[in-house]
Order: sequence, then structure tokens, then C-alpha cells
Amino acid sequence: MPIQTVMDSSGDSRHFFDADDARELAKAEQRFRELTNVGFTAAVRTGSGQVSQIRSFDPTAEETLFFPRLVGG
Repeated sequence: MPIQTVMDSSGDSRHFFDADDARELAKAEQRFRELTNVGFTAAVRTGSGQVSQIRSFDPTAEETLFFPRLVGG
């Protein structure tokens, strides 16, 4: 089952969805758009310990990771 993992200052939250369920798929795509629109970077795992940035929702990705922008000062 595909998962979207959102990293934040408190750790992470995990959102599983059924890619064969139109409602769940639409919700996952909406979450992707909302997170990337507020500055999160989206990436998919490509191998052990490796990720590749993506710029559009991929319903076939087994795991999508969302990283917040770094805040420096």
C-alpha cells in the first residue's frame, strides 16, 4: 500500500492510501499539491537510502517523502 511520509519539527506523519480507490487517490494527490504549494520538497525512494525529487504526483510511487524547507538565520 503506498504511503506519503511528511517530515516536520515534531517527527513525521504517515498517510497510507489505496491507489485503486479513487477517493483515496484524489486525497493523496490533493495532499501532494497542498504540501508542495507551501514549500515542501517531494521525493520518492529509488533505492536503499536514496531518494529522487519529484515535481508532480506519482500514484505508482510506493513511498513519497515530504521534506520542509530549511529555515536558517
